[in-house]
Amino acid sequence: MVGGTPTLLYQSGAGPPHFPKTLRVGNTLNSQEQQQILRQVRNKAEELLTASPRCHDLDHTLRVVDNARHLREIEGGDCFIIECAAFLHDIGRGAEFADRGQSCHAAIGAEQVPSLLAQAGLRDKGLIDRIAGCVGTHRYRNPDQNNKPLDIEAKIVFDADKLDSMGAIGIGRAFHFAGRIGARVHNREEEAIQGKSYTSEDTAFREYLVKLRHLQERLLTEEGRRIGQSRYEFMRIFFNQLQNEVKIYL
Repeated sequence: MVGGTPTLLYQSGAGPPHFPKTLRVGNTLNSQEQQQILRQVRNKAEELLTASPRCHDLDHTLRVVDNARHLREIEGGDCFIIECAAFLHDIGRGAEFADRGQSCHAAIGAEQVPSLLAQAGLRDKGLIDRIAGCVGTHRYRNPDQNNKPLDIEAKIVFDADKLDSMGAIGIGRAFHFAGRIGARVHNREEEAIQGKSYTSEDTAFREYLVKLRHLQERLLTEEGRRIGQSRYEFMRIFFNQLQNEVKIYL
């Protein structure tokens, strides 16, 4: 990562993913075992994410993995747990999108994690539970307010995901999602605030008002907050400019 901007590590059609040589932090798996499991996890995530909308696809996941790696370098933590959870954090998105947000993709993903990790060759129940916990607590709109990230690995996965919802990439993803569900390009603040999810008023501006502008205060790591500050300022300036450009029509 350079200047707080995540680098896309993998591209479609590229060769095997590169994993750091030193992965062992606080678990009994050796480096080769971790690499083998991570490759399987990455492949399974790619398979499952084909059912997700493009704003929550493999590209998003790879950016989250890259963010998580950077945060782990600064904040510490078990990078095997962090990377497994980052790869799997959105595997429940397809189901949530299919029922238009009635279900919780984080909860669905956490339920799927144990079997997926077992298929990938992981047998350590303690590691499986911790990875599932990271997946289950990464959501901003968590319906269970008592189920929050507690350990450093879960906090890193949470922040890594939220950083990809901020700044230029966050704005782009918000407009992509709004267009996919048929929402307007822009609306007035009162229309946005009063609008419902998955309706024509569920605009990128609504996403900014109800979620994106609040992410900075919800980040859990010092490095995440450092990166998030500039991304928050970019979003604030962008939506102020958008409001100024179109207010005559609204």
